[in-house]
Amino acid sequence: MDMPETASPSSADPSHLPRRAAVDAGAPPSLLDGIAFPADLRRLAPHQLPHLAAELRQAMIQSVSRTGGHLGSGLGVVELTIALHYVFDTPGDKLIWDVSHQCYPHKMLTGRRAWMARLRQSGGPAGFTSRQESDYDPFGAAHSSTSISAALGLAAARDLGHDGGAAGHSVVAIVGDGAASGGMAFEGLNNLGAQGRRVVVVLNDNNMSIAPPSGALVAHLGALRARMPGRAERHAAMARTPLPSFAASPTLFDQLGVDYCGPFDGHDVGEMVEVLAAARDRREGGPILIHVMTQKGHGYAPAAAAKDCFHGVGAFDVASGRQEKSKAAAPSFTQVFSDTLIAAAARDPAIAAVTAAMPSGTGLDRFAALFPERTFDVGIAEQHAVTFAAGLACGGIKPFVAIYSTFLQRGYDQIVHDVAIQRLPVRFAIDRAGLVGADGVTHQGAFDLAYLGCLPGFVLMAPADEAELARMVATAAAIDDRPSAFRYPRGNGSGVPIPVDPAPLEVGRGRIVREGSDVAILSYGTTLSRALAAADLLARIGISATVADARFAKPVDARLAALLASEHKLLFTLEEAAVGGFSTQVLSALGGEATRGTDPCRIVALHLPDRFIEHGTQGEQEAWAGLDAPSLAHRIAVAFGSAGTPELLAAE
Repeated sequence: MDMPETASPSSADPSHLPRRAAVDAGAPPSLLDGIAFPADLRRLAPHQLPHLAAELRQAMIQSVSRTGGHLGSGLGVVELTIALHYVFDTPGDKLIWDVSHQCYPHKMLTGRRAWMARLRQSGGPAGFTSRQESDYDPFGAAHSSTSISAALGLAAARDLGHDGGAAGHSVVAIVGDGAASGGMAFEGLNNLGAQGRRVVVVLNDNNMSIAPPSGALVAHLGALRARMPGRAERHAAMARTPLPSFAASPTLFDQLGVDYCGPFDGHDVGEMVEVLAAARDRREGGPILIHVMTQKGHGYAPAAAAKDCFHGVGAFDVASGRQEKSKAAAPSFTQVFSDTLIAAAARDPAIAAVTAAMPSGTGLDRFAALFPERTFDVGIAEQHAVTFAAGLACGGIKPFVAIYSTFLQRGYDQIVHDVAIQRLPVRFAIDRAGLVGADGVTHQGAFDLAYLGCLPGFVLMAPADEAELARMVATAAAIDDRPSAFRYPRGNGSGVPIPVDPAPLEVGRGRIVREGSDVAILSYGTTLSRALAAADLLARIGISATVADARFAKPVDARLAALLASEHKLLFTLEEAAVGGFSTQVLSALGGEATRGTDPCRIVALHLPDRFIEHGTQGEQEAWAGLDAPSLAHRIAVAFGSAGTPELLAAE
């Protein structure tokens, strides 16, 4: 992991974990305390499993109340998780969790319960499944709709005898109804039905994703949910046929060649054990889909009652569910984007907004409340979102596509083929750009600059603060002859005044914000504040730094870059993005080198290191990457040739 010398413990080698927690002498024996791994779980009698579920649910609530994390999804699958590990011989049998927001109960039963005290923190377990973390995580996840494809691949490897597992072992994909609506899930189902391999797909249907699900599949699943009979009738049917379907006619899944059964009660652990055991023992007939009904946030009243079912929470009070949130001194970048877009849409009826199942995360829920007819939540379908927006642009609409940087990767071919080649004025609002903190390696917004910067005709912007973001929303709205994108980070602004009616910026023009003489720092985006702080540190040891805000990565301000190179011994480009991004644009604009009178100017690129950065706080990640202010000052001073800087900067 990219962190200080102390490495995180590995749950594949669980010697660091206590097998049994201390309990009060007078308290009844805890079933959960006797379970370190699923083999311990499988020694319990079936009648003990409901009691274990109550303990596991309470333990998860207590744990997440201290660390924060994704709570609601895990609460909804406690009984299902217990049943899966009770029936299947994990890790020999493979459980693949789609997205894996819901994996906390799974982690707590697979050797990581004590480690959960550092969930999503440096040295602690990730918030998602991870092959590096445990043998019980055969496939890592965090993006949606991948589990069926991965399960099919593992099943094919099994059938070819090359995956190292026991002969004939089971492969199980657990996918939510929201993730099942993603295009990749349909691709996986299509190929699964065609290949006919023995795979169990558990459809965990809670009628809720991060937000309420959208799309026609919702209606299909709703009709199937309505067919679920009462418990007595279900069990009578199961006595006749181990895996009955209560659907009135063949389902979409049946038509794709995947046998459908259910719906069943996902909170009845006994029923889950019976159904899953029947699926495990089914050796003929190919793949099967088990439709399971659950409730997100189940068993914890504050979560069940919340609008988002406590999807993602900070630390909270268990008794009340009240989250411990400090009052922000400035609005978040997401809020500033939303406010500015709302104001622009009030003036311009052609402005529309597109989201891929993330209305609240992107701030478009507020836009939708005011302009419902101009808001399009297309579901977990980034590819479709991009091409849909391209169609809107062809029809004279001004679409703003708001997608997290890490998720925009999923629509890259459409960005190239359907938007860039046709020079369509689609505007991309790239939220969570740069380092994102606790969500970690799968969610870092590191690559958008590199993968968009190589596309001809794109305009790329990044604001130094929230006022600049407002101006860039206005700039994007004004660009009507080519695609554009502006990236902004997770978190709050710096508290600068935000213009009420922001004017568009001159495309391709940056600005100098501090004059110096020895070195120049050309910053792109919100790293500007760190560049200024580094300049303050450098001044203490006699190095005078010019600091400039590029504003645009494409077209980059070549005149500004050339000016900085001509007047300074060293020019540093600074960005919170992977190699191949802003620095590449600057070097290309300067022809690979610049001159300072008769002397060459050395150009040094400061960007994210060439490795994936694990979970921690955003501040920790900046330091690991060498992009916090003290690290920047030290790196610049060393390159400048100044002595004694480690001691000075370490004291900061």
